[in-house]
Amino acid sequence: MATIRPKAGAGVMSTRFSSTLASEQRRRAAQSRVDVIDADLGLSAASAAKRNGFKELVGRVGLSEIGLILSIDVTRLARNCSDWYPLLDICGLRGCLIADRDGVYDPGSANGRLLLGLKGTISELELHTIRSRLTAGLLAKAERGELALMLQVGLTRDPSGVVVKDPDLAVQERLELVFQTFLKFRTVAKVMRVLNDRGLALPRRDRHGELRWARATVSAVAAILKNPAYAGAFVYGRTRPSATACEGGSPAKVARPIDEWRIVVKDRYPPYIDWPTYENIREVRDNRAEYMRIKTRGAPRNGELLLHGIVWCGRCGHKMYVRYKGGGEYVCNHLRSHTGLPACQHIRASRVDAAVADAFLAALAPAEIDALSRARRAQQQVEKALRSSAERELERKRYTAALAERQFNRVDPDNRLVAGELERRWEAALSEVRAAEEALARQASAEPVMQMALGKTLNSKVVTLSGRLPQIWADDATTDAHRKALLRCLVEKVVLDRGEHDVAVARIVWRGGAVTELEVKMKVNSVAKLTRGEEMRARLLDLAIAGMPDDEIAAVLTQEGHRSPNCAEKVLPITVQRIRLGAGIRITTQRNRWTHKATSLSATQLAARLNIPVNWIYVQIRQKRLLIDRQPTGAYLFQNSPSVINAVRDLRNHTIRHLDLRIIQPQQEGYQHV
Repeated sequence: MATIRPKAGAGVMSTRFSSTLASEQRRRAAQSRVDVIDADLGLSAASAAKRNGFKELVGRVGLSEIGLILSIDVTRLARNCSDWYPLLDICGLRGCLIADRDGVYDPGSANGRLLLGLKGTISELELHTIRSRLTAGLLAKAERGELALMLQVGLTRDPSGVVVKDPDLAVQERLELVFQTFLKFRTVAKVMRVLNDRGLALPRRDRHGELRWARATVSAVAAILKNPAYAGAFVYGRTRPSATACEGGSPAKVARPIDEWRIVVKDRYPPYIDWPTYENIREVRDNRAEYMRIKTRGAPRNGELLLHGIVWCGRCGHKMYVRYKGGGEYVCNHLRSHTGLPACQHIRASRVDAAVADAFLAALAPAEIDALSRARRAQQQVEKALRSSAERELERKRYTAALAERQFNRVDPDNRLVAGELERRWEAALSEVRAAEEALARQASAEPVMQMALGKTLNSKVVTLSGRLPQIWADDATTDAHRKALLRCLVEKVVLDRGEHDVAVARIVWRGGAVTELEVKMKVNSVAKLTRGEEMRARLLDLAIAGMPDDEIAAVLTQEGHRSPNCAEKVLPITVQRIRLGAGIRITTQRNRWTHKATSLSATQLAARLNIPVNWIYVQIRQKRLLIDRQPTGAYLFQNSPSVINAVRDLRNHTIRHLDLRIIQPQQEGYQHV
């Protein structure tokens, strides 16, 4: 820059002022033609997806609005060759120069493009090198379990950096309660409902990392159960980027299977549960709602069909649906729903469920007492944990109320704005304390008085009892969901094949891999569909031609292993009669419906003896004014003795109101009447 030596006088001062004014005007004119683009500060140049400033630069170069691009280092414009070379092509086409502190480059010339291309390639390699070094250091630290990730609620770091359990006992017990409750009920939704019904909140972290108590939700409970940190393990790489990322957005993350986790360092944190228990929790997939799509067993639900969720087709291998319309049955409808083919098979559920239930009870009988004892202990542990958590919740709310009281007492009484707010908080805290005390009192009153473990004396009494599980199974208080949950303790799945005749095959796959095959006799519509139908028909006609009565024919066929189409245990006389009449065979002297000894009287014979309508006897029995045991054949037999006949006559004459003939034995001569 040239310097003019100044002269003395006013003229010199005038010349200096004129030259300064001209240079200031030129500087302002130059600044008006310079635009600064700083919208990409703090963003990586690895991609142009979120760099609005870079996109603006490329657009304005394409519109020939820029003649020179100035930057401290051209490699900062883009660290990706797929973004860098299109910029060079546009700059060369529009005659735009690129300059940095090393020089000015013309992308339209061969030398300029060569230098800029080398700088872009080196910049991309430099970014890769930096990322590789940082990633290697991060992985090395993660493999040692020393990577300082954000800890889950219930874990904290002491001043020396060692991870310890949260010193708040309420937080510890609440987390332990979540795991205990899930191991009992096996469903996340049930754990959520139990906590909310008892008024027990879950400890969570807000966006600032501070502890807060919130109402239990399914996602919150699932996040606690699935986190390996509570099993004492440091895990890195539990998720991976999704292949279907949104355009211009960050890629979504999907969970990896447990065997694909990148780094697992066990025994790094203080555990709330052991690692085998955590693996057991991870393997519980029966509570998934999409059990038909992902082929799991689903959670046990209410419904009469016992094998809901665990029954498979023995022909095509797909999971079978349940259908209650027209009677419960299992339907293999997969091929019809997905390919339009006919339904594979459908099986009535009542007989299959009964056969599987009998096999289950027979297999579980040796371990019944141990199972009852373990169930009782588990129930006591869960109840104890729930009560302890409720007590901790009450203690925490009392502390909050005491803290609000101290804050209210320390405030200046003249500051009514602050005092009013603190008084409101104190009253709200006291209301929560009262609600927690009432809930704890209700819980204590609902618990049984004696809550002790089975002692030796009581255990010996329990051992003497046998067959308790069948009684519990058939009890009306046992719900269908409870029966299904009991069944799934031993049964993995049941494979059904209807067959062509009256026998269905049910293969029970037990836990552990053992298989039991059952043949279930099903109801059919006609004798022709029975496996031995033609043989039974021929044998029946031979006996009928010989003049044997229908009931005796039925007894003979039952002993030979035959059965009626709608009865799995025996041949009914009505079946014999229909086949005989269909063949045109008539019997002139048919036997009575019921046969009995001479020491007994039928209802018809008793009515004839007393000269009363026989219908009156059945009306008294139906209205329970006349109590008498029914015979296995279905008949009502009265003892042929004067005491019984006189008692029925007294009931007919309204001398007595009720008559109980159930306790009268053949050697007795009296009767009980009211």
